[in-house]
Amino acid sequence: MIGVDWGTTRLRAFRIGRDGGIRERRVVSRGILSVSDGRFAEALREEIGPWLAAGEDRVLLSGMIGSRQGWKEAPYVHCPAGAADLAAGLTDIAFDWAKVKVVPGVSGNDDAGVAEVMRGEETEVIGVLTDFEGGGLACLPGTHSKWARVEGGRIVSFTTHMTGETYAALRGSTILGRMMRDGPTDGAPFEAGVRRSGQPGGLLHHIFGVRAETLAGRLIDSDAGAYLSGILIGHEVRAGLAHASGAVVHVIGAPELTLLYAQAIAACGGFPERHDGEAAARGLALIGAEAKWN
Repeated sequence: MIGVDWGTTRLRAFRIGRDGGIRERRVVSRGILSVSDGRFAEALREEIGPWLAAGEDRVLLSGMIGSRQGWKEAPYVHCPAGAADLAAGLTDIAFDWAKVKVVPGVSGNDDAGVAEVMRGEETEVIGVLTDFEGGGLACLPGTHSKWARVEGGRIVSFTTHMTGETYAALRGSTILGRMMRDGPTDGAPFEAGVRRSGQPGGLLHHIFGVRAETLAGRLIDSDAGAYLSGILIGHEVRAGLAHASGAVVHVIGAPELTLLYAQAIAACGGFPERHDGEAAARGLALIGAEAKWN
């Protein structure tokens, strides 16, 4: 089987053996936004053509490729959702060279009843379910970070935090960005930001403090970005741990980002366990094993 994690900016393809192991992989900067005129079939064939020629005839796609902006929208599966539930909700796509199916996203509600959605992250959570002994908490940091609660092998609830996008917007489009220079992303400034997130005043007040501390000469401009990052990630982590103090948190994603989150989670009283970027491939393998391909 071929598994493809096809997001907004990147495509990751995996050739997966019958035992679920990854035999080959391919990563390219060819997300859905870079495919013009809806030519997704051509783009897919160009990226996995050699594997198709070698006899692979089953392709499972996950991520934003199944969104309204992607190849074909795959309706959400409502929580609770596990591998079997996602497999039952797969959407077929016409493709001349193989059988292609798209993993549905997952929908739910937060504690106040406000709608929540994820698309792509559910596959990564499924990929680390073997590390959850009956249940647990997963954090998937990124542009729109997800915190998911897993019970009995299924995602039962989750929340989304626009941490990465907020950082980019504040740094790129506000007065804060004018006084920042490139510098380290971690270290003492990041740790100070995480500590600040636990003090009174609230997020908006804490954000302005980045400017005020710099003007006061207590924060140098090359450290301001890390300090701001610590504030934002700290607030996210504290919200994620609000009902799970002292919990083990499975942090899934790119190493440089999971490292920052692991530091923040530990500082806020949680116990982080980092997972590599192969979670999506393992999740695709598990979902594909449950799918009906005939």
